[in-house]
Amino acid sequence: MRKFVVWGDNALARRLVGELINTYSAQVTVIVPDLTANQAPEIADIHADDDPASRPVVIAARKLTRAVFETADLTDADAIAFVDTDDVANVDAALIAREVDPTIRVVLRMFNTVLGAGVVERLSNCAVLSASEIAAPAFVAAALGDSNPATIRLSDGQQLMAVDRSSASPADIRCGLAVTAQAQSLPADEDRADLVLTSVYGQRTIERRRPRRHPLRASRLLLGGGLRRILAASVAILALGTVAVAAARHVGAWKALYLAVLTALGGANPDADAPVSAQAVDLVLVVAGVAIIPALTAAVVGIVVKARLAIAAGGLSEPVSGHVVVAGLGNVGTRVLRELHDLGIDVVAVDRDEQARGVQVGRDLGLPVIIGDVTNPDTLRAASVATARCLVVVTTADVTNLEAALLGRDLARRADPDIQLRVVLRLFEEDFARRIKTAFDINLSRSVSYLAAPAFAASMVGNEVIDTIPVGRRVLLVAEVPVGAGSQLEGKYFREVSKPGLVRLVAVQTGRAGLGVGVQTFWAPERNRWRTLDRTHTMVVVATRAGLVALLERAAGVDDPPPFHPPSAPPLLKPQPRE
Repeated sequence: MRKFVVWGDNALARRLVGELINTYSAQVTVIVPDLTANQAPEIADIHADDDPASRPVVIAARKLTRAVFETADLTDADAIAFVDTDDVANVDAALIAREVDPTIRVVLRMFNTVLGAGVVERLSNCAVLSASEIAAPAFVAAALGDSNPATIRLSDGQQLMAVDRSSASPADIRCGLAVTAQAQSLPADEDRADLVLTSVYGQRTIERRRPRRHPLRASRLLLGGGLRRILAASVAILALGTVAVAAARHVGAWKALYLAVLTALGGANPDADAPVSAQAVDLVLVVAGVAIIPALTAAVVGIVVKARLAIAAGGLSEPVSGHVVVAGLGNVGTRVLRELHDLGIDVVAVDRDEQARGVQVGRDLGLPVIIGDVTNPDTLRAASVATARCLVVVTTADVTNLEAALLGRDLARRADPDIQLRVVLRLFEEDFARRIKTAFDINLSRSVSYLAAPAFAASMVGNEVIDTIPVGRRVLLVAEVPVGAGSQLEGKYFREVSKPGLVRLVAVQTGRAGLGVGVQTFWAPERNRWRTLDRTHTMVVVATRAGLVALLERAAGVDDPPPFHPPSAPPLLKPQPRE
C-alpha cells in the first residue's frame, strides 16, 4: 500500500487527502497546526466508502521540525505534499523534510512561478504545482462560454486544445472528450462528444486591446453626478433670479443677469428707494447665494479629491460594456485577471482589500481596479456590472460569492429585463453548488480544490500530469505515460489501451530522450490496428482520475524485465487473380 504525508489544513489539503484515499487506496498521514481549526476536523473524518479504517492519521504540530516528520514516519512514505497557501512556508518545510529523508518525492504548492522554478532546479525528485494556475482556465472558459480554451503543450512541443466540436476542423480532431450536457466523459462513441481535443499548429495570435482612456477622463470625473446636480441647481436659481430682476426693475436681459449674479454671489447693496418687488428679489437672491456658495465649494473640493484618488487608483471614468468583472483578487482572481487580459478581454477588477495580490497586478496591466465590497450595490454599479459580459466572483467565501452573484444579476435585470447576467462562482461544496443550481439557476460554479487535487495526487505518485481539461466542476487529466519494460502493456496493440469512460489514447510517441532515437508521434493510434507498444514508447492519454490510476498500474515496469520481442505482424493478404 502506498503511504503519503500531507501538510496543510485548507480546502486543497482536504480534497487531496480524499483523492489519495479514495482513488489511490493509499495510507495518508496529515500534519495540521490545530486539530480543531479550519478543515482539520473534516480531514480527520475522510475515509473510503466501504472502509472506515482508511481514515488518515492526523498529527497536530504548530511548527514543523525534524521531530514532527520523524513522528509522521516520513522515511517510510512514498511522497510528501506541502499545500499551505504561503509559498515561503512550503519551501522551508520542504527543506526540513529533505533533511530527514533526502530522497523522498516532494510536491509543493506555489503561486510564485519564478521561485517555483528555482526550487525545482535545486531539489531533485520535486514537483511544483500552482492550484490557482490549474483552476484559472476553468473559470476563464466558463466566463467566456468556452470560446477561449487554453493550449496544452506536449513535451515534444506539439500543442493540443479542447474546443467545441462545432468550431473544430474535422481533420484536426484527435479524440472526443465529453458529452457536456450529460456530464459524460470519454464516451464509447466519440462522435457523440461535443467537447473534442484538437491539434493546434503554430502560436495562437492574441490581439490585445489597449486600455481605453477617454481624452476628457479627468473632466468626466470632476463633473461627477454630485457636482452636476449642484451646478444645475445653481444655474436654475440664477436663471429664475434673472427673470425676476428683469420684471421687478424693468431692465434688459443682460443687465438683469448681471444684477442677479452679483446679488446672489457677491452680496447686495441695500437700496431703500427701490420698489418692494425689487427688494424682495434681492433678499431671495442673497439668501440663495448664502446656501449656494458653501455647497458649491464643498462639492468641488470633495469631487476633486475623489477624482484624484480615482485617477491614481485606475478606476472607471465612464460606464463600459462587454467586459468581464472579476471580484476577489487573491491567487485565483489574479490568475483569471491575467488570462483574460492576455486574451484581449476588457476586465474590471474588484476587491475590498487594497493590499490584495491582484490589485497591483491589475494596475500594472492598466486595468480599472475598484476598491470596495463586492456585496455593496454601489461597488458593482461602479464596475458597470449591468452591462458586463460576465461577473466572475472568486473570493474565498461561498456565501459572499453567492450574494454578489445574486446582487449583480438583480442590477443587470433592472437595467435590461431581457438579459440575464452570466455569472461564474467559486464554490467549494459539491452539494451546495447543486442546490444553488436548482434554487437560483446558477449553472456555472467551479471549485479550485476540486480542479487542482487530481493533479497534485497524480504528481505524488510520480506521474507528471501535463494539464487538466475542465468538464463542468470536474477535470480530465492529460498525461504522458511511458510504457515500462516488462509491463502489462508491452507488446499490446495500440487499440487495447483505451477504455470508454476511463482513458483514451490520443497519441504514441516513439523514442525517448537519451536513447539516441528520434521522436515520432503516431496520431489516431486506434487506426494503427496492428502496431504494438514497447518500452521505448510514451503514451499521450486523456483520463479520469480512476482511469489514470489503472493505466499507471498497467504501464508500470518490472525490476528485471525480459528481453522484448515484438509480435510478428499479421500476414498480408495476397491479391487474388482477376477472373
